[in-house]
Amino acid sequence: MSYLNFDKSLMINLEQSLPKEMLRTNKSGAYHNTTIVGCNTRKQHGLLVIPIPEMDNKAHILLSSLDETVIQHGAPFNLGLHQYGENVFSPNGHKYIREFNCEAVPTVTYRVGGVILSKEKVFISHENRILIKYTLKDAHSPTKLQFRPFLAFRNANDLCIENNAINKNIREVPGGIATCLYHGYPDLFMQFNKEVRWVNDGHWYKGIEYYKDRNRGVPYKEDLWVPGYFEIDIRKGESVIFSASTFESDPEDFEKIYEEELKTRTYRTSFYNCLKNSARQFYLKKDSGLYIQAGYPWYTVRARDELMALPGCTLAIDNPKAFEEILSTFLKALFTFLKTGQKDSTITEIDLPDIPLWTIWAIQQYRRYHTSAACRKKYGEDVKRIVRAILNSEVHNLKVNTNGLVSSMGTHSPVTWLSASLNGVPLIPRTGYIVEFNALWYNALCFLLSLYEDEMDEELNSISELAEKLKSSFVGTFLNDYGYLYDYVNGSYTDLEVRPNMVIAIGLEYSPLNRHQRKKILDLSTRELLTPKGLRSLSPKSWAYRPNYVGSPEERERTVHNGPARPWLFGFYADAYFKIFGISGLGFIERMLIGYEDEMTEGCIGSLSEMYDGNPPYTGRGAVSTAKNVGEILRTLRNVKELNKLQTSQSEIK
Repeated sequence: MSYLNFDKSLMINLEQSLPKEMLRTNKSGAYHNTTIVGCNTRKQHGLLVIPIPEMDNKAHILLSSLDETVIQHGAPFNLGLHQYGENVFSPNGHKYIREFNCEAVPTVTYRVGGVILSKEKVFISHENRILIKYTLKDAHSPTKLQFRPFLAFRNANDLCIENNAINKNIREVPGGIATCLYHGYPDLFMQFNKEVRWVNDGHWYKGIEYYKDRNRGVPYKEDLWVPGYFEIDIRKGESVIFSASTFESDPEDFEKIYEEELKTRTYRTSFYNCLKNSARQFYLKKDSGLYIQAGYPWYTVRARDELMALPGCTLAIDNPKAFEEILSTFLKALFTFLKTGQKDSTITEIDLPDIPLWTIWAIQQYRRYHTSAACRKKYGEDVKRIVRAILNSEVHNLKVNTNGLVSSMGTHSPVTWLSASLNGVPLIPRTGYIVEFNALWYNALCFLLSLYEDEMDEELNSISELAEKLKSSFVGTFLNDYGYLYDYVNGSYTDLEVRPNMVIAIGLEYSPLNRHQRKKILDLSTRELLTPKGLRSLSPKSWAYRPNYVGSPEERERTVHNGPARPWLFGFYADAYFKIFGISGLGFIERMLIGYEDEMTEGCIGSLSEMYDGNPPYTGRGAVSTAKNVGEILRTLRNVKELNKLQTSQSEIK
């Protein structure tokens, strides 16, 4: 049995199958996202969702879904599934599903009487094209298939309602049709690699509901246009391929394109392979370079997320070339911003004050997979340039104070990853001395000094003195009498909330804290923050603790950083654990990783959600697939693998 396999008993139980989603991307911004039973449950779901640079470069759903109908002896059996009200589903095609398998590509097997039909979906890399391969495995009498396309032609975050503005014109092309509902959109080409009959039979399908949007307290009903249907004859053992794309193709090429794309697939046969496959789906190739998209289905490229995800989504899966290409694209954008103030058109939030600090952290991870000399040769001058920019006050809202600490103003606008706000006002106004900013700053200085330890000059000696001053100031400013770190300090105000940012301070390669101090912080974090799905964003002992990311948009905004757990923070927790316990900590970290492996068959299968409730059963919430979570768990898996090798070699020596 495959690693990602769901049988009939689960598939026909909508309570179990509807929460499970699948995601495929083309690594150029387009995606396909739906549930494993093919019923869209959120407005961002769609069969072909693409960015349209000519309009706004945001994701737009062209083809929402494709309903298949099996016809034998004149009797139709519709395999589609849509929700029209609470517990009201039609046409209930899920009852014909025998199995869902996602080892190579998402594959659904249907059984209708004596008919066994398989459906395989492949998104073509760097093309706005999805291919669906239908194979009639068994049939005892002549069989026809009908296909009804549900068209949206809308922004992925909007909804469609019945209107008279749509363009109902259909243009025949080889193997199918082309249509475009609204001005400004590209044509949608729907083609088969076999002779097909098109029947004009346009109807609005009204009142389709998305229950996940309803649960989130946002609009959740829409109408979709179905212009007609395709009809095709199929024989036992025969396969036909459907293509939906923004350009006309030669149907004779579909089989070859399908097979070539299969060769690039990472088979999801293990926890690691699932995350490796997921990591590659975040790659975003554009004319301006290579990027990492923060997550799906609604995030774009965000500077901090890209840097956090970068080592795990590239180096940890043995793809240093992608690391170098992505970082090259990023450094170009960063240095342009620092020099001219011009923001990159693709990378958002590059103006936040901690971005240069996270850049150095990402470069530091490169050294862990290469030699220090190789890292210095490739990125040493970049690290120097960033440190100089910070020292020379060229980084907006990041001030180096006389005590060596850096400070930022976050009262009026969020500057850290705890960015929740209402009416433009930060809910967690972290300002002044921020704990992870200063930990990253100390780490950056020490990393720079380590790169050039055999080439010390006047500038580096000055930086060495600053690092020593910073180390003393950090301990004196953040370490409190309770044995943990203040989250931020602003003048005489010290924030007493127990948050996971202090774990970053003890997990970095260079920490300003000694082993005893780090262990006390780790122990407290284990007791109050650690869950099987990551570290809570706030201790349950706090009066402000809100573990469940549910409710209205305002309720969710108040909750997002006050309790839910984040998997990416576990990467720093594991780093800290290994620094304190060494190889003896392997067993505990490996046991904790089981919690993330369990998620491979939950939420968005084969990936990790944006956050998880802070209390059991730790339900996944937010974006269904998030780069920094996948990246940091991959980085931890790689570290565990290296330590296991070391443990084995030590045992052999003994």
